[in-house]
Amino acid sequence: MHKLSCKTPSTRVFPTHRYIPAILMLWLCTLPGSPAALASADEDKGQAIAVEADRRDNGFGDTAVDLTMLIASSAENVTTREMRQMVLEVEDDGDKSIMVFDRPRDLKGTAILTFTHKFENDEQWLYLPALKRVKRISSADKSGPFMGSEFAYEDLSSQEVEKYSYRYLRDEVMNGEPCFVVERIPTDKNSGYTRQITWVDQSEYRLQRVDYYDRKNTLLKSMNPVDYQQYLNQYWRPAQMIMTNHQTGKSTTLQFGNYQFRSGLRDSDFTRSAISRIR
Repeated sequence: MHKLSCKTPSTRVFPTHRYIPAILMLWLCTLPGSPAALASADEDKGQAIAVEADRRDNGFGDTAVDLTMLIASSAENVTTREMRQMVLEVEDDGDKSIMVFDRPRDLKGTAILTFTHKFENDEQWLYLPALKRVKRISSADKSGPFMGSEFAYEDLSSQEVEKYSYRYLRDEVMNGEPCFVVERIPTDKNSGYTRQITWVDQSEYRLQRVDYYDRKNTLLKSMNPVDYQQYLNQYWRPAQMIMTNHQTGKSTTLQFGNYQFRSGLRDSDFTRSAISRIR
């Protein structure tokens, strides 16, 4: 004879204790002092520093400046080139610029036109007077050296805020100035740099140094602006920019002179046909 069971149906009990650590970790990550929260705060601060530096340089309209480029393969071997640069500020996008060579004679009339964009790939064209043609520079070639110098083609573009992500690293003195040290990572996959470390002074938000890391994340070169001067009671420009290649020992110095602001440059001055007519 079978005995009737008096047991009630069992209820499955979920081991909630197994889920507590995951929930706890998620909650801890939201705390102000957690690593995730600190990382987010550093990114926000880095972004804010870049935005403020950009804000302070807005509104210049256009500039023209004379340039001397000194390319040094050694202390005894220095090549000199003389150029002019024109820059046009573009509302809601990156700047447009033209750089044209005046000397030496074999480079006279060579010009590069750059359209910097905030969210799209920059556009660049090189005019070669010997060939009488305008050549478009591929985005894949933007990391190449500009006319044998230590400046890359991408270094000639305006450094728009949107072209990088940012992370504040620390405070540090550079060139006698208390600075924010901020890492910026290019958003463009064709960039020749994995990251850049920038020193921005806390008084005027000017770049005091930039370290560039190559695609192997090895320090490639450093750029040091020298002797800032203020124009129109607002806009700071360096008298020199020195780019030093740490891997080859070579350097290039750009010397700036005779700055002019708001001289009436127009959008029609920055076209492919315009650079072929520049003398």
